[in-house]
This record gives sequence, structure tokens and C-alpha cells, in this order.
Amino acid sequence: MTVFPPRTAVLTGVLTTAAALALSACDAASDTSGTDGGKSAATATTAEAFGGIGALATAAKKEGTLHAIALPRDWANYGALIDGFTKKYGIKVEVENPKGASQDEISAVTSRKGQDNAPDVLDLGSSFAQSAAQDGLLAAYDVTGFADIPDVQRDSIGRWANDYGGYISFGCDARRVHTCPTSFKDLLQPQYKGKIALNGDPTKSGSAFGAVYAAALANGGSFDDIQPGVDFFAKLKKSGNFTRVPSTPATVEKGKTPISIDWDYLNAGYTDEFKSKGLDWTVAVPSDGKFSQYYSQAINKDAPHPAAARLWQEYLYSAEGQNLRLKGYARPALMTAMKKAGTLDKTAAAKLPKVTGTPSFPTETQQSNAKIALTQSWGKAASG
Repeated sequence: MTVFPPRTAVLTGVLTTAAALALSACDAASDTSGTDGGKSAATATTAEAFGGIGALATAAKKEGTLHAIALPRDWANYGALIDGFTKKYGIKVEVENPKGASQDEISAVTSRKGQDNAPDVLDLGSSFAQSAAQDGLLAAYDVTGFADIPDVQRDSIGRWANDYGGYISFGCDARRVHTCPTSFKDLLQPQYKGKIALNGDPTKSGSAFGAVYAAALANGGSFDDIQPGVDFFAKLKKSGNFTRVPSTPATVEKGKTPISIDWDYLNAGYTDEFKSKGLDWTVAVPSDGKFSQYYSQAINKDAPHPAAARLWQEYLYSAEGQNLRLKGYARPALMTAMKKAGTLDKTAAAKLPKVTGTPSFPTETQQSNAKIALTQSWGKAASG
């Protein structure tokens, strides 16, 4: 079964918190910040309501900066997106704690309210986006083309919307692994002793959470029952095959994590990156536990640079931005609409890892319950 959790249902992530920037606490927006002709970007729910993209760009240039958090340049082609946005609009993008997780982003929003070093924009796992919206942390804003995003992948009033996604996959260093695994069942073979890693802690990392959910589906579990996935990793740990060393490009290069369970767009990107270093990195979507998720974009309701925040969203969901996602092997949320409109980069789309099957979606309640169950049982399973 191929599984696409709804936007409102997924963790995101990479790792760890970073220290707060040593900036003075001051009002997030001055009297003139994010304004155009008396209109305030902080309350604009569409670009049209502010006077159009041009007016938004003008106000954003006056602000001069976009402050983001937890956006690694090698994650879903963020490097190219950041560079493209800066080149197009002349606005500097500051990225704090690029390896941070969704909770780090939300913590920064809540702890720095009213400060000029608060995040303007957020890239969140869906469950975090949902809870942040419920807590009143996010601004309602509909990007151009908002209606083309599938209903199940966007908030009805635009507090978050899906942007990009991918499948859980196995990345494998073919130099160090004689036969690369293609199923969760394969991972139990003794030849993989000490070689299998996740991209972080499943209670904090979206890809690691997805790996446990995928393992559950491969071992008799369901959207309502993630426990078989937890049990599988406990068994993998007991066999000695699972290592708690978090998988990163550096650990792969050093041979510490020769098999990495991660999103296919990250593993596929590593294939290109490692080729120049003489490392043969192969990627396979497991045959017995297909699970996919999308990540959400959102705007801090109290963003210190409200015009730049909204302009950034417009750029991410433009044809240029969505095609840059594709070039990073991520599946853009507007892929179907762009295909119909003839704006999809067909060459980049053809390079995506091949997956068969009809996607299905867990409910928000199922995803929330799975998150709670995992949080309660993962520590014991991983240390057993």
C-alpha cells in the first residue's frame, strides 16, 4: 500500500536546537515595516489584497531581509530556492540552525514573539503545522494558485499548505554493502549488522517517524496501529543491525551509516553528491512499506518581515519554485496542476524514483494518535 499522509499529519525534521541569536529584543515590525499605501502586509491574506506581487515585492525590498530557520541547503533543493529568491528580489535570506527540527521552529516563534530575530517563515511537518495553527501562531495567507493545491493538503483558511513531499526509501553505499536491501524484511538479514540508520530520532524527525510508520505497514500495522513499526525497530536493534548514529552525508562518507532510511528526495540527491566522490549510492523505495508525506509552509503571525514572508511563499509556490523542488527530487504539491498547465519540468519529473500503487491518506486523528503512541514507546524500543 502506498501511503500519503495528509499535510496535517506529519512530523518533519532533522535534529537539535541551536542557541538563540544574540540580537536585541525589539518590536518585530516598525510603523513602516511591510506597508504599502497604508496597507499592512502583516494582515494581507492574499497578494492581491496588498496590491499585487509587485507591491509585495516593493514592501519586501524595504524590509530587506527574510529570517528563516531549519532550512538545510541540501534538503529538497533549498539552496537553489534561497539563491533564486535572492537573485530575483534582492532580499537576503538568513537561515538559523539549518539542521533544526519542527519543534525548534515553533519554540523560536513562541519564545521570541515581538523580537526582530523571530522566524518569518516555517517549514513544518504536517502535525506540527496543524498544532501551530490551532495555537494561533500562524498567519492566514493564500498564495497565488492556492486553490490548485488538493483540499487534503491545505488548511481551509491558508494558515499552512503542502509544498513538497517524498517517499521513505533505502539509500545504500554499494561499496560497503554487497546486496542492497529493497524491503523492510531484507533489513533483518545478518549481513546488515550495524549498518542501518535513521535520519534522527522518530519523535523529532519527520523522515525517521515516516520510517517507523512505513515499517508498521510492512509488518501488519495500519494507519491506526504504528506499534508493529516500533516493534520492528526494536527487533532490528536487538539483532545488532540498527545503529543509533544519525545518518548524514558525513556519516555516510565515513562508512558509519552505509544504509540510510530517509526520504527518497534526500537519498536521490545524495546519489548525485556522492558520485563525484567515488561513492556508489543506490536508492530503492521498499516494496513492502510504501509511505510518503508532504511538508508544510507557513508564516509566523508575528513575522518581523511580513512582506518578505509572503513574497517567499509566492516564490515557493510559483512554477519556478515548484520546478526547483523537482530538480531536488522532491514531488511538488502543485505537480498535477502544473502538468495540466504545461509548466512542469518534464525532464526533472522523469528522474524521480519510480513508485507504483495508489496512494491513500490517514486521517488527522490517526496521525496524531500514531505520534503519541510512538513518543510513548520509542525510547524503550530503541534502547532495548
